[in-house]
Order: sequence, then C-alpha cells, then structure tokens
Amino acid sequence: MEKFIAELEAERIAELEAYLSAAGLKNTSLTLQEQQALDDFKDLNFEEFNVINIFNVKNSGNILSRDIIENRGETPYLCSSNKNNAVSSYISYDEEYLDKGNCVFIGGKTFVVSYQEKDFYSNDSHNLILYLKNEEKRNKFNQLFLATCINKSLGHKYSWGDSISNRKIQKDEISLPTQNNQPDYSSMETFISAIQKLVIKDVVHYADNKIGFCRKKQMFV
Repeated sequence: MEKFIAELEAERIAELEAYLSAAGLKNTSLTLQEQQALDDFKDLNFEEFNVINIFNVKNSGNILSRDIIENRGETPYLCSSNKNNAVSSYISYDEEYLDKGNCVFIGGKTFVVSYQEKDFYSNDSHNLILYLKNEEKRNKFNQLFLATCINKSLGHKYSWGDSISNRKIQKDEISLPTQNNQPDYSSMETFISAIQKLVIKDVVHYADNKIGFCRKKQMFV
C-alpha cells in the first residue's frame, strides 16, 4: 500500500511538472526589464480613459443552465461567480452561441471581472465581453492587467442592486498607466509577466523538490 501511494503521488507531481514545462512556466528568473517594472510600478503615471475608447463592448450569449449537461464537453461555460475564473462547467453546445475568447469578461449582475483566454459559452446575456481595440496588444498579460484596472476603477460603482450594463459602461472611465498620454501596454505586459513568475516560483520549487523526494522514497519502499 505504501508503495502504491508513493507511486500515485509521484505520478501526480510528474503531471504537474509536465504541465509547467509545456506551459513555459519553469523559468522563474526575472529579466532586468521585469525587475525594473516591479521597482518602477509605484512611479507609474495613471490617467483616465473612456472604456469604449479602449475596448469594443458586447453582451455575451445566453445559455440557461437547464439547457446544458454539466461536464460533458471541453468548452468553458461561464457564470458570474468569482470562483474558478468564472467557469462553472465545461460543456458541448451549439457553436452558434459560442463567444470568442482572448477578452475581458464581466459578470453583469455581480461585477466579477476576469480574463478569458479560450472561446466560451455564457449563462446570461447581461454579461459583458470587452475586446481590446488595439489588436497588436491583445495578449494575456495586458488583459490581466486591464481586468484589474477595470475592477479597481468601477468595482465600487456596481452591485446586485445597481448592476453594470452595456448602456452604463458606455460612459464609464478606467484608470490606466500611460506613456505620452497613451495606455502603456508595454509596462502592463512586463509587470504581469514578472508577477506571474513570482507567483509560480514557489510552485516550481515545490514540484522539483517533491519529485526528488518521491524518487528517494520509492527507492526505500
């Protein structure tokens, strides 16, 4: 039994190690630019921008939970929850209702803001999808930063009793770091890249140390 448990543990840690490698997350050493971005963050200049000048805004699709079979597919099914990056299940459904990913997603009734990398289905047409107009800068790192800016700039304004809508957001402004009076996407990207490395660093060390421990343990079981 002890040998079986050791082998199972080693298998799971190996899967984690393989995922980190495949996702390009093994390298956690900060570049000079990333360290500089962390050091300079407090000195960034922030300015206000109209949301609709930065994003194209649309309402999401609307697939009711009663119409799906939970966990019977590979496409994220989003709700307004702040858990699991707003993903409540993975489903298979008519692609006519599929929304494009690589966007900022806002739960309309709860104002939960997240970045969605993959195409998805949504549970409520009150949810909003924001596509960065500057397509060259529409990447994961920038939009993670932008999602935080949206949450910080507008989170105090909306609630269950006064939920956000496509009509309301047309007049909203968000605070963004700037350079030459334009959004400083380069700083956003580098900063989030640095934060990701700092967050994942302990996970990488844990996986590496755990694999070594499991291998030693197996030798004596």
